[in-house]
Amino acid sequence: MSLHKLDMPSETTLILFKPDCMEKNLGGVVLQRFMAADLSIQGIKLMQLTEELLNDHYAHIAEYPFFPKLKEFMQRKPVLALALQGENAIQKVRDILGPTDSTTAPKGTIRGDFGESSMFNICHASDSTESAAIELKRFFEPTELYGV
Repeated sequence: MSLHKLDMPSETTLILFKPDCMEKNLGGVVLQRFMAADLSIQGIKLMQLTEELLNDHYAHIAEYPFFPKLKEFMQRKPVLALALQGENAIQKVRDILGPTDSTTAPKGTIRGDFGESSMFNICHASDSTESAAIELKRFFEPTELYGV
């Protein structure tokens, strides 16, 4: 093992394939991009998001006028929740996705290739080790995660 590999922390992060990803039947294409980046699946499930779960997950933006539309969007189709693990996984996933606003995301990123806007941007991804830990507990029971 190289010293470089020793310097890179193994992390687990949460990814949600949003309803627009599912409606466009892009789940396999998006998953392949993460797998090609040497990330491994530690948990995966299809789930319909509840009002309670969304209120908890998006509590930090609940006061914004777009919040009701966001909740409606996130409930219009089941999402695919994944726990992905790998070296520097949180930043690696965010780099593969591109910026949150799909209109500014470069081609070659998931959002740049498939997204439409800040809301219709294919995936949600944890943005830090702290949020990943909280979000993984929010979306997965301990028995649903492997190797974490």
